[in-house]
Amino acid sequence: MNFGLLSCGGLFGLLLIHVAGMAETAENIESAFWRNSQESPEPVRADVKGTIPLWLQGTLLRNGPGLFSIGDTSYNHWFDGLSLIHSFTFKDGEVYYRSKFLKSETYKKNIAANRIVVTEFGTLAYPDPCKNIFSKAFTYLLNTVPQFTDNNLVNIIRYGEDYYAASEINFINQISPSTLDTVGRVNLRNHIAVNLATAHPHYDDEGNTYNMGTSIMTLTGPKYVIFKVPASATDQKGKKRPVLQKLEQVCSIPVRSTLYPSYFHSFGMTENYIIFVEQAFKLDMIRLATAYYRGETWGKCLIYDKDDVTLFHLINRKTGRAVNTKFYGDAFVVFHHINAYEENGHVVFDLITYEDSGLYDTFYMANLKQDFEEDASKNIPSPISQRFVIPVNADLKAAPKGTNLVKLEDTSATAVLQQDGSLYLTPDKLFEGVELPGVNYKFNTKKYRYFYGSRVEWNPKKTKVTKVDTVTRTYLEWTEEECYPSEPVFVASPGAVDEDDGVILSSVVSLNPKKPPFMLVLDAKTFKEIARASINASVHLDLHGLFIHDKS
Repeated sequence: MNFGLLSCGGLFGLLLIHVAGMAETAENIESAFWRNSQESPEPVRADVKGTIPLWLQGTLLRNGPGLFSIGDTSYNHWFDGLSLIHSFTFKDGEVYYRSKFLKSETYKKNIAANRIVVTEFGTLAYPDPCKNIFSKAFTYLLNTVPQFTDNNLVNIIRYGEDYYAASEINFINQISPSTLDTVGRVNLRNHIAVNLATAHPHYDDEGNTYNMGTSIMTLTGPKYVIFKVPASATDQKGKKRPVLQKLEQVCSIPVRSTLYPSYFHSFGMTENYIIFVEQAFKLDMIRLATAYYRGETWGKCLIYDKDDVTLFHLINRKTGRAVNTKFYGDAFVVFHHINAYEENGHVVFDLITYEDSGLYDTFYMANLKQDFEEDASKNIPSPISQRFVIPVNADLKAAPKGTNLVKLEDTSATAVLQQDGSLYLTPDKLFEGVELPGVNYKFNTKKYRYFYGSRVEWNPKKTKVTKVDTVTRTYLEWTEEECYPSEPVFVASPGAVDEDDGVILSSVVSLNPKKPPFMLVLDAKTFKEIARASINASVHLDLHGLFIHDKS
């Protein structure tokens, strides 16, 4: 299940900064990581060097943690910081920057109390220390199952024509893309029975949004739920209505182990199928139910069972029915899907995988503040881009047991028929070291060639923006001394035919206080820098976001 506040989106990119910046001063690292950010509520015009294409008109919205201490209290984990939304608006070759804190109920309560009063992923909020012992006991009982925070710090989601800050909970906060003001909070449970929902949806060509959540409190046990939000909605008289009121369930998938639902951060989609990876990285429901009694955070309730298997679920997008065949593989941890498509009776899906679940622990503040001269690379799991293939139209009855049923010629991925009729999948390794993957979204759900992400080089230590060619298995990179880029976002050129005809956008920060942050613009084909827009403001490290085209 996608639990609470697990915002892994920018974790690898930030980890790269953590490791690559070890030679920098502790003060500069603190500034980059856990020092409170400042809002820039009014537009700041950037200093542009180079030439930004005049066709690039719109706003890049970004989301991430920006406030790490309130009063005398501080968060224990980097993913607990209060959300700070920022935007880069491209207009007539110029760039304008602004940022505002998300005015969530969590933000308001913490600021009003001048301390942390809402529990987060790695930080447990206790009763007010000024209360007497009876008040403390009463508050403790009331908060045995603490209310989920609405600190939506992971991504920006579009539902219809509205935009929402989102994390991995049932609360989302609508924002104004132009002013970054917080418009109001929505509880998804008012529209569908989910306790949690991902911050990584999919959008189809008609503008519909597909997302996935977990329904915990049901009579028949926990379920994973796929739902669809239409691009527009009207009532019987043709009057426009909020699209969330027309939200509909596509299907539900029973949890294989009631007490140990799987964690998930994203899912895959092709033209005809939804792909859900039920992994061996799970939430221990018993530990969760008793966490507050034991003074344990939600993050400590996650477990990884390396001896378990990974299940791959295929669900027909039109009928909502799952393919009956059991597809499984060895245990691994996955946060991000790259892309998925169908080819010659096969479903192909690419993932960023890890051998274990140790990555989250790196971002506990205590670990971040350890000696930066230490060689942390020895303990950091490496992300591996892997391709899995399911021969969805294979005749399982006619094929001999032990046969690899994958017939595609350009992959070493296998799907071997077992004695019980199941298919055991092994992946094809595409690349190693890249996280925060993104594609030309016009090729989402379709056969594609390129993806973009962040990559680290250990010696010398550098963070790079990377373009991976999945056909030739080669790559292009951009890097610069003392610069640490965020998740790259592809924006296609108007009328583009080639998949990589467009630009790559990435906000870049530096641990060098004399080097201002800037928006990097790369030619996506050549990966050469064509412009940078330096910003005279504090730009924080972020997780995810999206580009909104200017339709005027």
